[in-house]
Amino acid sequence: MTDEVKHHKKDKSQKKRKSLTAEEVKVASEPEPIVVDSSPAKEEKKKRKTSNVTGAEAEDNYDARLPAVLSFAKPLASKKLNKKTLKTIKKAAKAKHVKRGVKEVIKSLRKGDKGLVVIAGDISPMDVISHIPVLCEDNDIPYLFVPSKEDLGSAGATKRPTSCVMIVPGGFKKKSGITTSSDDYKEGFDELVGEIKKLE
Repeated sequence: MTDEVKHHKKDKSQKKRKSLTAEEVKVASEPEPIVVDSSPAKEEKKKRKTSNVTGAEAEDNYDARLPAVLSFAKPLASKKLNKKTLKTIKKAAKAKHVKRGVKEVIKSLRKGDKGLVVIAGDISPMDVISHIPVLCEDNDIPYLFVPSKEDLGSAGATKRPTSCVMIVPGGFKKKSGITTSSDDYKEGFDELVGEIKKLE
């Protein structure tokens, strides 16, 4: 660019600046105020992310989490059944009889493993889990929805929220061919299956 063109552009920008009033310049130079949204929903979300909720806390938060549950989440565990389900999953996870996540659960269903599938009802997008109840019905496997993926993850002995878990009561074969067997949770498992049949 030539010096004349540069000088001409400077003159235009200076004219624009001069046309503003003193008040407009003052408003334009002030920084925009920062608005902090501390709505109860956002605070609740932060609390859920930072804490592993189990037991009594999960029972207290049960009603607060129901609005986030998907429309097709049926049968949905009641407050009492939710607590019992999470307790059974925790015991089964200790015995290493739990499959976690959509990929593992679908793999087990297609293999023909028998057990109980527990699905979180607050998954977004819903397409991630919408096909699992259909697969369970095709394979005659009982399934149940619980309101919270965070509770399901912490009960399944993972630090992250989990969309679904499958309890395989007889254990599953590892690469070495050895199966683990611990029946600490067997009684709770049988009760859950019975209650799910009543809900259907």
